[in-house]
This record gives sequence, C-alpha cells and structure tokens, in this order.
Amino acid sequence: MEYVYSAMLLHAAKQDISEEKVSAVLKAAGVNADSSKVKALVASLKGINIEEAIKQAAVAQVAVAAPTAAPTAAKAEKKEEDSAKAAEAAAEGLGSLFG
Repeated sequence: MEYVYSAMLLHAAKQDISEEKVSAVLKAAGVNADSSKVKALVASLKGINIEEAIKQAAVAQVAVAAPTAAPTAAKAEKKEEDSAKAAEAAAEGLGSLFG
C-alpha cells in the first residue's frame, strides 16, 4: 500500500512518477523499497490518468455506501417494532394484575 501512497504523493506534488522518485519517497518514509515492486508500480501507472482514476474511485465508494444505509434503516424500524411489542406485552401483564 505504501507504494501506491508514494505514487499518489508524487502526483499530488505534481512530480513525475519514476522509479527513482518512488524509491526516494519510500526511503524517506523509512521503507526498504523492493525494486521489482517499484518497477511494476511505475509500469502499471504509465498512460493512466490518475485524476480520473481518483474520481472513479470516489464515485464507486458513494455507490457502494448508498445501499448499506437501507438495511440500517430497516434494522431501526425492526428495533422500534420489537420495543412496541415488548411495551404491549408489559401492559398486558400489568392489566392482568388488576383485573
């Protein structure tokens, strides 16, 4: 993950993403850079529009987050129903004491 972060840092600093610069960032962070991983990262980023990739990743996260909200609301409704049923049962029990 730190390899990707180093590339993102270089991109944010408007620097070229090269093997030397990625290695330097990793070294500055105290990471012993594996040259084959650095080479693979730089090669995989050739021709990639990083800004567009970041935007697409943000849209994908929003799309994934939206459906998870519905089950949470359903659970809250279920919990309220259960609370109401428990209150009714308690009221019925109290009613039997007096009648």
